[in-house]
Parts: sequence; C-alpha cells; structure tokens
Amino acid sequence: MNAPYREVEFPPVNLDIQTRDDGTIIMTPHDALDVGCTSVPAGLARQAEQQPDKLHLAERPEPGADWVGVTFAQMKAQADSFSQFLLDLGQEAGRPVLIVSGNSVAHAAARYGAMGARVPVCPVSSNYGLLGVKGGFERLRHVMEMTRPAVVLAESAAFAEAVNATAPEDAVIISTVPQAYRAPSLALSDVLATPVTSAVADSIASIDPDAPTAYMLTSGSTGKPKAVIHTQRMITANLYQGWQVLGRAAGWDDTLLEWLPWSHVSGAFSSMAAAIFGGTFYIDGGKPLPGLFDETIRNLSEIPLKYFTNVPAGYAMLVEALESDADLRRVFFSKLQLMLYGGAGLPQPLFDRLQGLAEQETGRRIFMTTGYGATETTSGCMSIYFMSEKVGIGLPMPGLSVKMVPIDSERYELRMKGEMVTPGYLNRPELESQIRDADGYYRIGDTASFHDPADPGQGLAFAGRMAEEFKLDTGTFVSGGALRAELVKAMAPLVQDLVLCGENRSYLAVLIWPNAKALAEAAGLASADPDSLAGSAAALEVVAERLAAHTAQCRGSSERILRFALLTTPPDAEAHEVSDKGTINQDAARRNRADDVERLYAAQAGPGVVDLTVLAPKTDA
Repeated sequence: MNAPYREVEFPPVNLDIQTRDDGTIIMTPHDALDVGCTSVPAGLARQAEQQPDKLHLAERPEPGADWVGVTFAQMKAQADSFSQFLLDLGQEAGRPVLIVSGNSVAHAAARYGAMGARVPVCPVSSNYGLLGVKGGFERLRHVMEMTRPAVVLAESAAFAEAVNATAPEDAVIISTVPQAYRAPSLALSDVLATPVTSAVADSIASIDPDAPTAYMLTSGSTGKPKAVIHTQRMITANLYQGWQVLGRAAGWDDTLLEWLPWSHVSGAFSSMAAAIFGGTFYIDGGKPLPGLFDETIRNLSEIPLKYFTNVPAGYAMLVEALESDADLRRVFFSKLQLMLYGGAGLPQPLFDRLQGLAEQETGRRIFMTTGYGATETTSGCMSIYFMSEKVGIGLPMPGLSVKMVPIDSERYELRMKGEMVTPGYLNRPELESQIRDADGYYRIGDTASFHDPADPGQGLAFAGRMAEEFKLDTGTFVSGGALRAELVKAMAPLVQDLVLCGENRSYLAVLIWPNAKALAEAAGLASADPDSLAGSAAALEVVAERLAAHTAQCRGSSERILRFALLTTPPDAEAHEVSDKGTINQDAARRNRADDVERLYAAQAGPGVVDLTVLAPKTDA
C-alpha cells in the first residue's frame, strides 16, 4: 500500500459547468480571482518596504563560486536607477528594452526598471546571441527588426558579435564590458548608479495596466518568432490565480531555485512570483543536460525547498543522483511538499522511483502537479490543484473560462478567455481573427479529454496539438501529439524524444533520439556513442522490444509503428527543431531530416532501420 502524501493545502474544486446544445462545454471556476497588486513594480516596491533586508535574488558568478545576492531593497534601488535612466533617455514611445542574456540579477533589474518606466521589455533567449553566426544571426536579426529596441542589455562580451551585427544603429547597448560593443554603449554599473528622482515613483503610479509591458517571443519553431503582447493586467492576473491555488503551498514567499530561462514564460512567471509574494529566488546555473545538471545537484544539496520544478528529463537525472547520494536525499526531501513538472508527461516508472525515494526518506510521498498554458495566456493558467495521480493538464484556475468544442466522442478543442489572455501580437493585427472565436475565446490549438466524463472534477488529459494531427495516405486520422507523448512514455528511459512520421504515407514510423547512457546499459554495451548505438543490433533490439509491446496494444494503423531508426545528432535549436525548454517541433525536424525520413520509407529497410513487421534490424557488417 502506498504511503500517504505529505500534507498540501489546496482550495476545493468549485466549477460552473454549462453544456450547450451542440455539445460545447463552458467551464469556469466559481471562486473569483482576487488580484492584490496592480503591477509587478508596485509589488516589488511593497516587498522592499515591508522586508527590505530579506534576500531576494542570488546567483553564482560562475559554476562553483559562492552565491552573490541582493536584498529586496537593493533590487528595488537597481530597478529604480534603470527606470530613471530610461526616463532620462526619453526614447520613442513603444520601443522596448531588449535583453540578450541569461537569468541574472542584472536581467531582473532591467526588466523591473523597464516596467517601472512604462517601457516594454523583450527578453530574448541567450541562444539567439550565441548561435547562428553562419546564418548571420537570423533569429536575433528578425527580433531586432520586429521590435526596434531603443536599449539592448547584453550583459557579457559573449553576445558582442551578434548584437553588433543586428541591433538598430541608434540603440543604446548596456553591458559590463561596453568596450566590446559598438557605440553608443554604456557600462551597466553606470546605468545602475543613475540618481533616482520622484519621477520614478510617479511613473510606477501611472502604469496603465492594459498597455504593453513585455513582448514575449514564441518559440519560432513553425517559422519566425512572433512577439506576444503582455500587459501588467495579464501578468498580475496570472500570478494571483496561481497564488490562490498553488502558490501558498509551493512557497513562493519562501525559497525558490530554478533554471528555466526568463525569456520563456514559465521562467519569467516564477521569478516575478518571488518579487510579488516576497520569496528568495536562487538562480540555478544548471540545466537538465548531461554535464550541466551537476550544478543543479550542487545547488539542491545546499538549499532545501518546499517546491521544486523541472522537466521530465531533469527529474530523470535527479532520480539517479538521489539514488546514489544519501546527503542529497536528506536535504532535498527535508521540507519538500510540492513538485511540478512541465514540457511533457512524466513516465510512470520515473514517478514510482521518485516517490519510492520520498517514502524511504520521509515515510510520505510528495504531491506532483503540472501547469498548462501558452505564451499567449501569460503562463500556466490551468493546473492540477486537487489530489490526483493522473497525468493531465488539470482544471482552469480562478479568472479563466475554458470553452471545450467537441471534435469527436472523447476529444475537445480548448479555447480560453480571461484577463491573463493576450490582446494580440506586436504589429500583427491580421492574426486577431485567427486566434479568437466569435465569443472572444482564444484558440490555443490543443485538444483535451476528460479523465472521467461523469466526474469533471478529476480534470482534463492532454489529447494532442491540432497542428500535429495528420492523416495517412489511407485517410486514417493520426493524433500525432498524443501518440508521440505515449511513445516517449512507453520507451522511457531509453529515449529522450522522437519524430513521428507518416503524413500522406502508408504507415507510421519514428526517428528516435536515444538516451544514450540508458540505452547502452539496457543493451549491455560499453559505449554510449550515438553513432555506435544507431548501428548496434543489441541497442536496436532493445528499442524494438519496447515498440513491439506498444504495438501489441494498438487499435489500428493510427497508433501502430512499423519502422524506426536512431538519430545520431542532437536536435538543432538554430534550425528551429527544439525550443529553449526542450520541446521538439515535429514539422521542423521532419523537414531538416528529410533524408532520414526517406530511409524509413525505402522499399527495403536499409542499415540502421528496423522493420518491426519482421523484427530484423539491418546493420552494417
């Protein structure tokens, strides 16, 4: 029998559910959204007044270095100086501050300073400034041209080549090494020493909650990134709906440690939650990648948390570390009461191993939740805020109305309305008619189904992205997103992700990125080299057995995989195959790997391609 969960307090699920004659369902929480702050700068000011000496943000200047941090009062002072600098600069209205940087104290000062000066801020993935030199930094150039920033924060010299090549000629560049950048450039220390006048407080007090305050970029995985308009009303609504159902339990007023990039809405959300609700936020320099996760492990061994969040790949690495390190287990579980995963479903074997460790250490299990949303909904606006062990996307949080339009007997198209939903995209008014229906609901582009149609309170399950759905040449419909997720779970931990192929083909096939270490161990191989694995009969046989087990439970050609091959090169971010949070764009990957796709559909399965109808891996001699 499973141990009980460590106690977590959630509000009761209280939904108003209406069903229309055409089967459309409107689902809205009865509890009203209670927003306790008009803007993020106002929230930061409140914390600086109430607890000026509490540590707010901390970072390691480099891996292995000691933590360096700022209190709420110090953060407020830096942000105000940045605001004053922008007010004195007096640039053209609407031109943003563009941040090409990773997560840092300086990044936070620029973000809050820009918001306080009523200047939009646009955080850009650091990869935009580090990758793409061969293509002339195409992604960063596109964002520069789209937003026309008046100011660019490029904290280190690492971004000099990209920024110098793409920034508008009149944009002021701010850096710790201004000499690496073309003129006009200024030292960050000088900007943060700008004397503050009463104009800053006046500016914060006059913030229009419905004016653009941030341009958050879409991943660009289906084309060039779009700039989603965020307003203070959106941000505060989203933060407070999360606070009402999860934040108190998660300890957003306590201690947080996260790596998620602030150029992505999930990472930006958590850091602003700490500013609004008074938490101490440790900036994790690690990432859920081989060699980089060691920094996360070091941080977790020092900092006990009430709340931990990561993607499934990160949890897989964490479990391995916890199983081998008793001291890490002791610190990690000492006060933990809530874990969140995102980006993909959590495989059941991984969930079981993690809970087994929690029981071993504390005698209790730790509740796991997840959120669901999009850049256009500020961040996650649905969540599992009720006791459940079912993988899903939860239910709408206060302030959000969800429309569910029936597609078939089980699935619904999801649409959303609430203060956390964007008014639109920067300079793209023609998209308005495409993203909203006649009732004003935002078309998020995903489908969902009820875990139990007779009991909606058990929440919704993700049923796939509409853009990832396609047909075989027989006319058979394939729910691509849901099938990809199911296959990744079925083959965990042997694979990291996969590309599902079959549109206008006679059968389904997959290209697989293996978890090289796990697959080599399962196949009894000494080498985890991707090239060796792709041609190894033993490795291919292990994967084939998993896929054959999946196929044995399939209902037809819409789920059955007939061929597969292993990929030897990682997903290419510059080719739009993968986002910063690790999600794979299927269309881009299929286009970029067209030769690999053709290998899957050759008349005879060639080297490295496994035909599951005969279970005979074809390998080079």
